[in-house]
Amino acid sequence: MKKRRVSFFDTTLRDGEQAPGNSMTPEQKVDLALRIEALGVDVIETGFPISSPAEAEATRLIAGKLTTARFTTFCRAVRKDVEVSVEAGGTANHEVQVLATASDLHLERKRKISRREAVDEITDTVSFALSLGVESVSVGLEDASRGEDDLLRALVEAGLDAGASCFAIGDTSGCMTPDQYAGLIAKIRRWAPEPVRVATHCHNDFGLALANTLAGLQAGADEVQTTLGGVGERAGNTAMEELVALLSYKSDHLGLFTDIDASGMYEAYNVLREYISLEEPRNKAIFGAYAFGTAAGIHQQGMLRDPATYEYVEPARFGRERSMLIARHSGRSVLHHLLGQLGVDADPPTVDDLYRRHITDRPGGDCEDITELRGRLVKELC
Repeated sequence: MKKRRVSFFDTTLRDGEQAPGNSMTPEQKVDLALRIEALGVDVIETGFPISSPAEAEATRLIAGKLTTARFTTFCRAVRKDVEVSVEAGGTANHEVQVLATASDLHLERKRKISRREAVDEITDTVSFALSLGVESVSVGLEDASRGEDDLLRALVEAGLDAGASCFAIGDTSGCMTPDQYAGLIAKIRRWAPEPVRVATHCHNDFGLALANTLAGLQAGADEVQTTLGGVGERAGNTAMEELVALLSYKSDHLGLFTDIDASGMYEAYNVLREYISLEEPRNKAIFGAYAFGTAAGIHQQGMLRDPATYEYVEPARFGRERSMLIARHSGRSVLHHLLGQLGVDADPPTVDDLYRRHITDRPGGDCEDITELRGRLVKELC
C-alpha cells in the first residue's frame, strides 16, 4: 500500500497563545518558530497581526527568519486584517488564513449577519488577499462541526471561486466524535477536490482531538493543524507529539506517514513551557513527566528484563529517557536488581529489612528515582 505524507500546520503561536496565560513576546515567538521549523513542520501560523502591534512585529520577524516552512497569518474576513498581515509579513512564502463563519449559531448569535453576507465576505476577502500578491489563501471554517451542509458548501464554493487553495475544517467547540468528523471531512473533500488542501482543526473538549484528527486524515484530509503539547483554547488543540507518535508507530496500518523530527519535539516543548510558565504534567502522553516512568513492582520486574514488556512507545525516539521510580508499590525486583549491580549477595532476611526501610517505610513515601535508592545502598552496604 502506498503511504500518504501528512502535512503539519503548527498553530502553537496563534491558537496556542490565545489561551489564557499563554502570551509570548515577539522574540520568544521567533525562537519557537525556528525550533518548530527545525522539526520539519510545513506551515507555521505566526499569529493574528491586526490584534496588536506585538503580533504584527512577531509576524515581521518570523517572516524574515524562516527558510523551509511557509508562514500563515490569521485574519477575519475583513480587508483591513489582510492589509495589516501583508504589511507585517510581505507576500513571499505567505499564506493568509481567512476566517469564515460556518454555523448559523455563530452567524445569528455572534456575528448578527446573514448567510449571504458571510459568503460574500469570503469571496471579497479571498480575492483581495490574492490581489495583493500573497502566495496562497486558506479559508478556516469556524464552527464547521455545527454548520448546515448548504451553508458549508456555499462557503467552500465561494472560496474556490475566489481562488482559495486550502480549507481548514474547525471542530471549534470540540463537540464531534470521530465518525462525525470523518463524515464532515469527506463532504468537504468532495466539494473541494485535490489539489486543494483540506486541513483538520480539532479541539480537545471531549478528549477526542487526536482521534478526530486521525479520522479526518482517513476521510481525506491532507493537513493537520496541531500545537506543541496540545496547548490552545479551553482544553486545547490536537497535540503534535501525540499525532507524530501515532504516525510513527502505526504508519503501515494507517497508510500515512510523517517526516517530523520526533526527537526534537520535547526540547521545543520545554522551551514553550518556560515561556508561558506551564507546569509539567505528570501523565500526559509523550511529554508527561512520568510518561516513560514506572513505580509499580510488577511493571518494573518486566522492564528490568526487557523494557518492551510495558513500553510500546520508546522514550529515546522522542528525546526522552526511561525512569524507574521507587514508591511503596515497588516490589523487591528493583532491590534485587540494584544489589546485583553492586555485587552484594544478601540473604532473604536482609533483603526484607532493606525493602522495609528503604521502600515501604521510607520517610516521606513520595516517589524517588532509582539512582537515589542506589546511592543510599552504596553508602550502607559498600
